[in-house]
Amino acid sequence: MKRKWYDWRNVYLWLVFLLLYAPIFYLIFYSFNSGTTMTRFSGFSWHHYAELFADTRMIEIVLDTLLIALLSSLLATIIGTLGALAIYSVKKVWLKNSILSLNNILMVSPDVIIGASFLIFFTFLGLRLGFSSVLLSHIAFSIPIVVLMVLPKLNEMNHSLIDAATDLGATNFQVLTRVIFPFITPGILTGYFMAFTYSLDDFAVTFFVTGNGFETLSVEIYARARQGISLEVNALSALMFLFSLLLIGGYYFIEQYNSSKKERRRNRMGAKLIK
Repeated sequence: MKRKWYDWRNVYLWLVFLLLYAPIFYLIFYSFNSGTTMTRFSGFSWHHYAELFADTRMIEIVLDTLLIALLSSLLATIIGTLGALAIYSVKKVWLKNSILSLNNILMVSPDVIIGASFLIFFTFLGLRLGFSSVLLSHIAFSIPIVVLMVLPKLNEMNHSLIDAATDLGATNFQVLTRVIFPFITPGILTGYFMAFTYSLDDFAVTFFVTGNGFETLSVEIYARARQGISLEVNALSALMFLFSLLLIGGYYFIEQYNSSKKERRRNRMGAKLIK
């Protein structure tokens, strides 16, 4: 029996989405306010967007934040994928579980503890706080995310595919590039997007390891909030929300393309078997 739209489960779902998205749309709405506060809408204006693009410091911080997110997620995806392959190849169950437990420490530890640990570690090494310290920290806490995204795809893979490729004379490199990587590509992409998202909005860890002369977007917004939020931040929030939607849309279309490609491959193989 088809559920009606006013079913209590649907009502609960809509309430959850309302609570999640209402503050975001509230910020976006007042980004077009011609006034300077969010207490009264004085009229429609692009003034705060013009202010944002004229603020060279904010534009530089946005670019630095995107650069950190892109580099850290890319490097974390490479390291995390190789780490997932290494964990998958471990035969002893107790050893594999021990490695997974160590991998998950950064996932369950409070961000404040992680940030303070990185600060002490970098200070001990004599590493100057700034771009490099933030990048290394973001790579470190993104690696477990990638491992957790890639490892389930490896566990889903039928090991007979690897055995068949080996029996047909494929080298280890060919097995890796032509059998394993194509199968786990969705997990790799998911890990990359998750790592990118975590890096983009991280505040606690970044606050500890950033130094004078380098800041990310979250730290800059926090610093400005202590002086009073301007509607320029609302305009920036609206653009970042739009950017996030574009990322989600891109990921969705990539997933759809991969699914359709697999479906076409299965149809071709089925047609060959029928012949």
